[in-house]
Amino acid sequence: MQRRNFIQLSTLAGVGLSMPLAGLFNACSSHPEHSQEFKNLISELLKDWCDGMIAIQINDPSNIEVHGSLDCPSCSHIHGRCMDAVYPFLYMADVSGDPKYVEAAKLVMTWAENNVSQDNGAWTVITNPKSWKGITIFGAIALAEALQYHGHVLDEATRKAWTKRLDRAGQYIYDTFTIDFTNINYPGTAIYGLNLIGNVLNRDDFKAKSKTLASEIKTYFTPQEGLLFGECKKPSSRLSEKGLYGVDLGYNVEETLNSLVMYALKEKDEELLQLVTKSLNSHLEFMLPDGGWDNSWGNRMYKWTYWGSRTCDGSQPAFAMLADENPAFGTAAVKNTELLKRCTADGLIHGGPGYIEAGIPPCVHHTFTHAKPLAALLDHWDHLPEINANTSLPRATADGVTHFKDLDLFLFARGDWRGTVSAYDAEYHYQEDYRQASGGALGVLYHDKVGLLCAASMAEYALVEKNNQQPQPNKDICLTPRVEVFKDDVWYTNLYDLPATVASEDTDSVIKLIADVKLKNADRQELEGTASAFDITYTCAADKTEIRVSTEQDIKAKTAFVLPIVSPNNEVVTKISDTEMTIQKPDGLVRIKANVPLKIKGMAGSRIFNMVPGVEAIPFEAYFDKETNEALEISISVS
Repeated sequence: MQRRNFIQLSTLAGVGLSMPLAGLFNACSSHPEHSQEFKNLISELLKDWCDGMIAIQINDPSNIEVHGSLDCPSCSHIHGRCMDAVYPFLYMADVSGDPKYVEAAKLVMTWAENNVSQDNGAWTVITNPKSWKGITIFGAIALAEALQYHGHVLDEATRKAWTKRLDRAGQYIYDTFTIDFTNINYPGTAIYGLNLIGNVLNRDDFKAKSKTLASEIKTYFTPQEGLLFGECKKPSSRLSEKGLYGVDLGYNVEETLNSLVMYALKEKDEELLQLVTKSLNSHLEFMLPDGGWDNSWGNRMYKWTYWGSRTCDGSQPAFAMLADENPAFGTAAVKNTELLKRCTADGLIHGGPGYIEAGIPPCVHHTFTHAKPLAALLDHWDHLPEINANTSLPRATADGVTHFKDLDLFLFARGDWRGTVSAYDAEYHYQEDYRQASGGALGVLYHDKVGLLCAASMAEYALVEKNNQQPQPNKDICLTPRVEVFKDDVWYTNLYDLPATVASEDTDSVIKLIADVKLKNADRQELEGTASAFDITYTCAADKTEIRVSTEQDIKAKTAFVLPIVSPNNEVVTKISDTEMTIQKPDGLVRIKANVPLKIKGMAGSRIFNMVPGVEAIPFEAYFDKETNEALEISISVS
């Protein structure tokens, strides 16, 4: 199998840092050129990103606080992890022969040593020495891969200095990381990291620790669907009130599963490989046909961007390296990379498909992290399976309802429609900052012809990680479709109803999902003095999707259903009547109709923009008639 050649390469790579990459490839075996279209895509994109980072790199030897750093266009601080760029920079230096990339690599390492390097071998997330040090694992992997594959382009003094620095970082990781010391992405990534560093430095103790962690993580997969869990505050195995584990799709597919795949292949850990293959298949169910990741429900969705997660590394390695196990994995790698390209401008990745149109500057963090996996794929290219987009993604061909029992979440599909309804109640900070779509909410609505129509946001945008999120521009209006009431200036909505339940049926070619919800505030207190218990019925047929909202209680306060529709500001909106509006998209006309007047929620300008998942939208709202208590009915169709 092609992946066996990957194993051989990984083993040989530890033979010597000075051995040219071509020599390593030839030492393994020779393969005919393959996947040329994908190779061209990632090669061109990697160059674009590296050049984009160099364009904002500060070269000012007189000021060591900024010299060598990447000047983020959106953030007021320098990201401590910008040294991660050392790996893609050295890759480009090796393949191009252009010394500017060597200089860029040296500069980011110089900045890191002067500003975020600690005596114990760690690096910090910002320049404050008391800040989070767990990110050391990511910088250490980047440095190890840079040395392993491209150390020969460096002068001897620099190579020795960096190798010594890697040893210190590896020691910190070895001494500090356990399987449950924090979110699972850290020890999970350390499985590959310690193995890699151990091979580069000939440290058997590092490799032994890696093996121990690999054994321990095998219990961190959910019982039904095999989703990796542990993305929550300690303990990482904590269960929600519904008995559900903390799962975040973005962190899993863009970070941890990459590490597990690369380790399992290298160490021939077949048990782990079977676990991660099943897990990747389950996670792949959430990739939308255009390569976007549906993390509307994830318990760290405050970092959700449509292409992945704000500070992770990208989903390409795991899916590409196992494309021989499932050709759709290759499709996922291609489609997501194409999406990243569409979100790139001036050499930097923007945090969602609506950033460029909305004029929101990009955070450079997206670029230096996502450049690394592309370099990794290219370094292993001759030993990868065929990678193309010839096999359909599961969600592109889906029909019917899938209930993810480990998440209490439903995916539905009929005709060109794709959607997600969530009753998942596991939180990242328990009872502290519930943010993701739940409470029977529609997290995503997608149509094959016109693309993304609904995409959940945080209920209320908050800088949960102030160093890793951009401030929300303008007024914060939630993008998640919902029932809402404002009483005494307090917001009540089903989005805060964690015990909500959802039932499904699929009869006579029509899918129905019925959510039994209550309206609550951010403190989980139920609304009083007016109707608080509602049924939200989502009906999906081949020709349209409908939403019906009803209650048996008396409505005594203004009560609305809010339906934000994803729409860039260049799309024409037409009012057909008080109860019907259309949006002209490039590939079709979206029609929204209701049995009551449709209004647009108060906003500045023609669109609202939300950082999560990074799109512009029009917030339609429909109000109940307090006199009749008649159910609200809204339909969405595409022609």
